[in-house]
Amino acid sequence: MSAAPLLDIDGLTLALPPGAERAHAVRDLSLTIGAGEVLCVVGASGSGKSLLAASIAGLLPGGVRRTGGRIVLRGRDLSGNREADWRALRGREISMIFQEPLSALNPLMTVGAQIDEVLRVHGVLSARGESAARAARVIELLRDVGLPEPAQLRHAFPDALSGGQRQRVLIAMALALGPKLLIADEPTTALDVTTQARILELLRTATRARGTGVLFITHDFGVVAQIADRVAVMRDGEIVESGPAADVLRSPAHAYTQALLDAIPHGRFVTRSLADGGTPALVAEDLHKRYAARGAGFWRARRGRRAVDALSSVNLAVRAGETLGIVGESGSGKSTLARALARLVRVDAGRIVLDGAQDIAQLPERALRPLRRHIQLVFQDPYASLNARHTVGQIVATGLLAYGMPRALALERAAELLALVKLPRSALHRYPHEFSGGQRQRIGLARALALEPKVLVADEIVSGLDVSVQAEVLDLLASVQRERAMATIFITHDLRVAAQICDRIAVMHDGRIVEIGSARQIFEAPREAYTRSLIAATPALPERARALDPALDKELS
Repeated sequence: MSAAPLLDIDGLTLALPPGAERAHAVRDLSLTIGAGEVLCVVGASGSGKSLLAASIAGLLPGGVRRTGGRIVLRGRDLSGNREADWRALRGREISMIFQEPLSALNPLMTVGAQIDEVLRVHGVLSARGESAARAARVIELLRDVGLPEPAQLRHAFPDALSGGQRQRVLIAMALALGPKLLIADEPTTALDVTTQARILELLRTATRARGTGVLFITHDFGVVAQIADRVAVMRDGEIVESGPAADVLRSPAHAYTQALLDAIPHGRFVTRSLADGGTPALVAEDLHKRYAARGAGFWRARRGRRAVDALSSVNLAVRAGETLGIVGESGSGKSTLARALARLVRVDAGRIVLDGAQDIAQLPERALRPLRRHIQLVFQDPYASLNARHTVGQIVATGLLAYGMPRALALERAAELLALVKLPRSALHRYPHEFSGGQRQRIGLARALALEPKVLVADEIVSGLDVSVQAEVLDLLASVQRERAMATIFITHDLRVAAQICDRIAVMHDGRIVEIGSARQIFEAPREAYTRSLIAATPALPERARALDPALDKELS
């Protein structure tokens, strides 16, 4: 007789508040997870994945109600749990890794204090005189998830860490008490490929050793292929297909699953022909940026008050109509480079020459203002980069108004830009929270395009999107670039995306560009060991995706 499942969900139905796009977030959903098993739940944005996870942990947002079904954990029906019961379960029995690390961490507490709090509240090493043992456990957890200098980093506040580092802190907190069920909601979205590979291996090893069941929510089928025992595919609140990971990935039965797999970046290289010669749209020469090791938290705690060289001798050029990819690990300097090129930070030395004419690197703000319209940046986080109190029309028209366009004309132009990014005119009068992540990213793109820039800097703009929305945004970006002949600098940690959209790729490591070449050369004949390590760490693509393009076996193995 087979053992009872660790988690058994039977007929779960979650009702959405009146006025929502559909009546139910989840409808008549059933699934099981065994001890030591990893179940990956995949589906497009809005399919109900995150609300399913929230319901299991007793964290449903206001307005969403469970109207049917049972959730049974280790033989215990959680349906009648009161808040005190949930508090006792969370951490020890059920633990959750959230998708947005900056909002999930307390900005007023050091990361070490937050992990220490998990231990203390649940009575682990909480007796008088055991604070040193708790501190040692905190350091051990930070080291296990691959964070540098954990003894010092535990004194850092969340805003002193990169997005990938913050996500690793959340993973350390979730594993601190050895939970029976781990719910991971897109836990590797913000991580570079090498860190992602390490975290996936850590999660796999920890779950097998402890018999922990894992509900792993992701939009990356490469991750599914690497970690999943079974897969459940969700659409509009229902599971349309489930089964062993190998079967679903190689021979999907449902058309929706097939469409999701077809949307995976398959690594086909860009084959556009660009005119040789001519003046580059943007040239960066010998850029240097050093952040002084001062202030509170992490930087004060580091021995010797060392400075951090975010950029060191960076040189690049990008032509009109060309897409130059920037890839590298978290902390390699990619985002600092993006902000330096857009003059959101000022470099310490070097030149940034726009259109062969003006060095903007050290221009004072008054002289720089008329030139800002020519370099626009699309930010990584579509939640934080849009003003929640402004309508979409106001957001897109802001730049036009700043450069003197009459309000009525600016709003009309905003409507045209929304149409360009495949959003309806009615979006003008709505607010950012009324849109999905993919739609918000399109709004950010429309805002950046409003001033008809010569150079567009896109900083990890598809990292948080499911594969179908990601494909739409990439296709949209490529279409707009063709129409406008913009130079595009595309920053990403996903080498498969870089191969699909970039003419050339620059590989960054410790603030330097260590290798640059065509996308094909970088993948087929990388010169640097670091580049080879990035390619080797890229999650394996599903067999069905490889069958679509056999060359991938050579390029991404």
